[in-house]
Amino acid sequence: MKLISDLNQRSLVDRSLAAVWHPCTQMKQHESFPLIAISKGKGAWLYDEKGNPLLDCISSWWTNLFGHANPQINQAITNQLEKIEHVMLAGFTHAPVVELSEKLSALTNGNLGHVFYASDGASAVEIALKMSHHYWQLQAKPQKKKFVCLENGYHGETLGALAVTDVAIFRKAYGSLLQEVFTAPSPDSRKAKSGESADDVARYAAQELEELFKKGHQHIAAIIIEPLVQCAGQMAMYSPEYLRLVRALCDRYEIHLIADEIAVGCGRSGTFFACEQAQIWPDFLTLSKGISGGYLPLSLCLTTKSIYQTFYSDQTQQGFLHSHSYTGNPLACTAALTCLEIFESENVLQKNILRAQDLANAFAWAKSDSRIEYWRQQGMILAFDIKQDCIKNLATFPREMFSQCINEGLLIRPIGNTVYVMPPYILSTEETSQMGKAVARALDKTLS
Repeated sequence: MKLISDLNQRSLVDRSLAAVWHPCTQMKQHESFPLIAISKGKGAWLYDEKGNPLLDCISSWWTNLFGHANPQINQAITNQLEKIEHVMLAGFTHAPVVELSEKLSALTNGNLGHVFYASDGASAVEIALKMSHHYWQLQAKPQKKKFVCLENGYHGETLGALAVTDVAIFRKAYGSLLQEVFTAPSPDSRKAKSGESADDVARYAAQELEELFKKGHQHIAAIIIEPLVQCAGQMAMYSPEYLRLVRALCDRYEIHLIADEIAVGCGRSGTFFACEQAQIWPDFLTLSKGISGGYLPLSLCLTTKSIYQTFYSDQTQQGFLHSHSYTGNPLACTAALTCLEIFESENVLQKNILRAQDLANAFAWAKSDSRIEYWRQQGMILAFDIKQDCIKNLATFPREMFSQCINEGLLIRPIGNTVYVMPPYILSTEETSQMGKAVARALDKTLS
């Protein structure tokens, strides 16, 4: 007991550094960039131990849609807690998971009518990959077991998801563990040459993908893409034309299309599902992050009736034998249901059109800043790149910009030389304007 008492005398930051291995972090860097201990959140704001406010400009890693301590979500979870906090979903069911599945299916107009649940985005990707692989086995095409991913794409850090991720910093240490995959060119609109449009870039990328499909379709199970925005890939944005072309190619060559909407789904792109902007539906669609409003771990994979029916059999081994202990957790499903209710009752998607314009107005200064290039926006995601010759040290720029933003009362987490904001859907026009001005000040200090 004395050891516990001694530990409690130390600051929360010191105790965290001593006991917690933080994600996506080189822990030694916290010697010069201290951790920030958060004591509470309210609305779009986080508060540290001293009560200093931070505007959560990235929705706490793209998860928080309707603010911290949202009264409606809080109450719904509390009510559910009085009924059942968790029950295994194998052999049992419960109202929140059934109602959530029905509502998600309805949002796809029934095109994706079956939902398999997990806890985190990478696990949902694993489900889609495994389902596709198993499907082709059941179709007596076991040779179709390769996957295609996009250049600079990101899908998670479990081994299957990492195999279809093309971000070197995540893959380098684990490459020897990973399945070999095909990597196709990204339709990133920043590739456009003089006189070319985003649609042109999309068509060029699709043409190269078709060449890959022609040569290897007999061995390819699926292609996985992030619709419209490759988020961890420095917020690379592209035309919906690419999605339309890929859907047609997948149909032609009998290849599954997996749409990873973990980051871009739930209204982030401007429509509830990003795929809607291309008027196509994939064979598998994954969601996580915002689906529970940033409250509880929840992910899922939606798929079609025909794929579901392929696994439907008297033979146990023909079933999709995959599980997670907390699959379809009632509390997490309740949080997600409440988020969907908020979307509907508060007309969120329509209001986000105005909020997206607020974002554009708040960062209009960046369009004419000579240090900045590739200003871009997709719905409630806005990003721009800092020209590399304006940055003293590219390796330390993200941490330095992060620190300067903290000093300005903002939570911003740059990716390389890309500065982006992805705020909750509750910011006022004044808060959004405040954010834009504070980012400008932080950038000036970082580059000075």
